[in-house]
Amino acid sequence: MTKLNTQITILFVVLAFACAFVPAFSVEESEAKSLWDTCVVKITPKCALDIIAVVFGNATISDSCCHELFQEGKVCHDTLIKYIADRPTLIAQETQYLKKRDDLWNHCVSISTTA
Repeated sequence: MTKLNTQITILFVVLAFACAFVPAFSVEESEAKSLWDTCVVKITPKCALDIIAVVFGNATISDSCCHELFQEGKVCHDTLIKYIADRPTLIAQETQYLKKRDDLWNHCVSISTTA
């Protein structure tokens, strides 16, 4: 239960930062809505939390969430994580987050293509 609460807290913090700073960035509102409509809806909320917890924390991901991530696609995964990592409060560690993003993708590809 504590792990779930931590993951939910991480999600809300990341989403709060993302929502608070959307107007200050070059990503236009229509582009952000398009990302949401085409990418985020492809995965369950639990897996979205897990993905965020892996990239922006130290969590692990289940095989089933790896399959969802793989189905979402690399472009969506890369774009959404980059979009979050570009927040002013996170940008200092952007390189680390993007490496974790790529590591997670490679892990999930290996899980999904061997199943």
